[in-house]
Amino acid sequence: MEDPTRPWMAFYGPDVRPDIDTPAYRTLGDMIGAVAATYGTAPAFTTCLPNGMNGTLSFAQVDEMSDAFAVYLREVAGLNPGDRVALQMPNCLSFPVAAFGVFKAGCVLVNVNPLYTAEEMGKQFLDAEPHALVIVDMFADKIPEATRGHPIPNIVVTRIAEFLPALPRGIVGLVQKYWDRSVAEIEVPHIRLPDALEAGRRHQADERIEVEGYHQAVAPDDVAVLQYTGGTTGVAKGAMLTHANLIVNMEQTMELIEGLERGREVVLTALPLYHIFAFSLNMLGFYWMGARNILIPSPRPLANLKRAFENYRITWMSGVNTLFNGLTNEIWFTDTPPRHLKFAAAGGMALQSSVAERWREITGTDVLQGYGLTETSPILSLEPLGKTRSGSIGIPLPATRLACLDDDGKQVAIGDRGEIAAKGPQVMKGYWNKPEETANVLQNGWFLTGDIGVMDADGYFHIVDRKKDMVVVSGFNVYPNEVEDCLASHPGIIEAAVIGVPDGATGEAVKAFVVKGDSGLSEADIRAHCKEHLTAYKVPKRVEFRDELPKSNVGKILRKDLRAEELARTGGA
Repeated sequence: MEDPTRPWMAFYGPDVRPDIDTPAYRTLGDMIGAVAATYGTAPAFTTCLPNGMNGTLSFAQVDEMSDAFAVYLREVAGLNPGDRVALQMPNCLSFPVAAFGVFKAGCVLVNVNPLYTAEEMGKQFLDAEPHALVIVDMFADKIPEATRGHPIPNIVVTRIAEFLPALPRGIVGLVQKYWDRSVAEIEVPHIRLPDALEAGRRHQADERIEVEGYHQAVAPDDVAVLQYTGGTTGVAKGAMLTHANLIVNMEQTMELIEGLERGREVVLTALPLYHIFAFSLNMLGFYWMGARNILIPSPRPLANLKRAFENYRITWMSGVNTLFNGLTNEIWFTDTPPRHLKFAAAGGMALQSSVAERWREITGTDVLQGYGLTETSPILSLEPLGKTRSGSIGIPLPATRLACLDDDGKQVAIGDRGEIAAKGPQVMKGYWNKPEETANVLQNGWFLTGDIGVMDADGYFHIVDRKKDMVVVSGFNVYPNEVEDCLASHPGIIEAAVIGVPDGATGEAVKAFVVKGDSGLSEADIRAHCKEHLTAYKVPKRVEFRDELPKSNVGKILRKDLRAEELARTGGA
């Protein structure tokens, strides 16, 4: 029977459950072991380096190694249930081993961008107060500064080539140490990940520990992940995502994606696993499906993906508009597009229609656009296969309700603009230690997204504007206040304002408007200053010097006026 309040259900496939009452598993720890028992020695994760060197772990190996890490955390490092464990590494075999071990231990995983400066790391560590940190050796030199005043008692160090066969592991180590010198001496007490696993195994054998006992004590509503996001203020907030949030969102998404075969998919993961989109969909969702996951440590330059496409039967991939656009301009990709690809999924930023069309021409497959936020684990809507609509973010996932609300919290008429609000089992528990921020977004049973959209008569949603000032650069969120604070710390800058402007390569780019007090200050000086304090994608790509900035009658800088000027200048692009 059709539900008039959910017109989008007409576009669900015949086997799609409109509601998911009971998740497949109680906790992520339960899921990991159960899936491994099903797929055993089949390959689960493969790290593929740009030159084709690779290493693979089976489902059984990942299960055993994550058991050992769970025992290390609880029995050797002395962590308790609910203690936070920060993970800071690019895509590599260590990531699922460590992450799954954290879940099995009943601890809380905290994803940290490995490209963060020590200053940015320190802010997140100060808020999350992790009891352990698993970090790749390339970035371990930042630890002393990042933990000054709030030390992390347990440091575990891993390598990009960890768990690869001896020969490629040795070659990569030599290149990093002597050729590009990307690994510095580690100045803090630490243990190597393989040694931590061995310590866990010994303790497990000596004490006859049953790892299942750790996660059987965990409840579905317990926090599994602190996933950090910002807001219009730029203040980092840890979204508390529970085991149930992540498991249900994994099920909801896979329920709506038709054509996937358990145990037969080969997934390309070029997006970083510390990003909630790849973390939830690629790592958790496709592990549950029994897929083989091809991990790309760095997708830049795009030639780094060439050997993965050549050597593996890629059937599915996720990405952002920037990635799809870039691949369609690579000769090696256009000359020999992937032959087994079924379709791809786009998230993190708007998918440009021209890019989607070019992708379809080259590969013969669709890119399905989705929509979600960190706070929603993350996916809220997705385009059904074969039922895409230009510019749409698709229809709500099963067990999800979306609505467009006015300023009084009432639903607007079909086709009218309103703030998109969401209800569903994937909505976060709240923000870590921030009850006021939680109350601002969780109101009357709805999660307020801050995005302005419309719903058509069929239940398809479209984003028409952004209520937040957030800038999205290649799928990564940049918050103007954070960049403005950095600019304000420069002695030669009097005032600064930051907005997002259209950019063909990254979707949006950061633009800074600066009133300078030092006449000799240059754009290069400003960018150099920002690079000392901010991750590369947050550094202003463009700088415009002004004598003054537009302000309200109370002296507040008006970013909206600057955006309006930019729109007028670019013809509304």
